[in-house]
Amino acid sequence: MKSHWIAVALLAATVPPAFAQAADQGAWLVRGRALYLDSANKDSTPLGLSVNNKLFPEVDISYFVTPNVALELILTYPQKHDIRSNGANIGTLKHLPPVLSVQYHFTGLPARPYLGAGLNYTHFSSVSFAPAVVTALHPTIEKNSVGLALQAGVDVPMGGGWLFNVDVKKVKLETDVKSSGTKVGTFKVDPLLFSVGVGKRF
Repeated sequence: MKSHWIAVALLAATVPPAFAQAADQGAWLVRGRALYLDSANKDSTPLGLSVNNKLFPEVDISYFVTPNVALELILTYPQKHDIRSNGANIGTLKHLPPVLSVQYHFTGLPARPYLGAGLNYTHFSSVSFAPAVVTALHPTIEKNSVGLALQAGVDVPMGGGWLFNVDVKKVKLETDVKSSGTKVGTFKVDPLLFSVGVGKRF
């Protein structure tokens, strides 16, 4: 699947330079994208924990401080995931993962590639475990996670301020896992976020 995203990005770079001027109008850029969350699922507990990957919509808002430097805030609604232990479902949770990044946009090219770095804040809510798991382990997780986010993407001007976008992020996202109040390890989701969509600069 990752090879498809690379192919799209390479295709985007072939758009004629005449369209590039449309991307330079206005300080604000709003995009709507489809985002695929691909979890690393690294678990140091003895439970073999993992969460499912999923596709969901997101909206991001960028403000250009200069023609090259922008601030981007990524927003979505709380996402529900299955919690699994060695592949078996043992519960569910929701997480809300906004990301705030500082980006550098390269100019003078047919398309506009960019690199970014920032912070992810994730809040876990509606955590629910199966009754048998509760009885045996009395599990809890840390409800908040703050971590580094790295980003690379490209905006392709389509005329009239409209843009086609491809974006990839690596996000540090983890939570401590406790049993009867004692920490038993750390579960790292640490996802790759692949997104594609359209935006409008104004």
